[in-house]
Amino acid sequence: MAALRLTNVALRRGVRGFSSSPLRLGAVEGVDKLSVIGAGQMGLGIALVAARQASLPVTLIDNSPASLAKSTAFLGKLLDKDVSKGRLTEEQAGEIKGRITTTTDFDGGIAEADFIIEAVPEIIDLKTKIFENLAKGAKESAVLATNTSSISITKIAAAAGNAAERVISTHFMNPVPIQSGVEIITALQTSEKTLQTSLALCKAMGKIPSQSADTPGFLANRILMPYINEAVICLETGVGKKEDIDAIMKNGTGVPMGPLTLADFIGLDTCLAIMKVLYGDTGDSKYRPSVLLQRMVDAGWYGKKSGRGFYEYK
Repeated sequence: MAALRLTNVALRRGVRGFSSSPLRLGAVEGVDKLSVIGAGQMGLGIALVAARQASLPVTLIDNSPASLAKSTAFLGKLLDKDVSKGRLTEEQAGEIKGRITTTTDFDGGIAEADFIIEAVPEIIDLKTKIFENLAKGAKESAVLATNTSSISITKIAAAAGNAAERVISTHFMNPVPIQSGVEIITALQTSEKTLQTSLALCKAMGKIPSQSADTPGFLANRILMPYINEAVICLETGVGKKEDIDAIMKNGTGVPMGPLTLADFIGLDTCLAIMKVLYGDTGDSKYRPSVLLQRMVDAGWYGKKSGRGFYEYK
């Protein structure tokens, strides 16, 4: 339950971190409509921040009606909580919610967007297929962004064919409403205009962009995932109990939560997928995933989202 309490504290702090006003931080030239592909935790977070902080109309796209319904319900709870705490008025919450529409119609959802962000799981074939379709169905001026945390942006851009210069990565940190950082990664094909538009949009959403080269793991996960993986190895080999591993890092280094708690929050399946990309693309043994991490994913213990990971969640 320790991890659950940490997560709840983080979410409460994150909501307080929002601006009390939903007024737009700054218009972005050429970006009047945003589409987000994928209604999971990341996709919903991106949509919410864009609607609230940048006052943009957002279309949230997912092929699962159940996922869209779940995200819409959670959005309502977040906004209702802000109203109850006096951080938003009923009118402001209604305006934010009204800016977000949902659809299962991929082609219709992307047709009018000036900026499109893909936020689906880390499956390269899925992502490249999406970008093939974006190149065919999106406006010729639309920026095509991926939220990938580890896959080569150059490879994704290549899937977009003649639209490759409009492909970029806007890698938002999880959870999006809380974390202010965004990694911006350009492909070899990415144009300067695409880069500048992406930087401007992130700033309009109240984020602080950092640029990374298109290398395995980029900056954040190149540093973060080996740290988490080593913590799992310490647990696996009996160096310490999970509570002690988390406690020493939290209390000894000042991080807000320990590495195993953080892994549960990110998703153990996501951590494993990133480690496999790092290991496969570099061939460096220091990125080899922990055996325990693989076994937990095999068991379906993905962390908070599945109800069990290194900790249990009710």
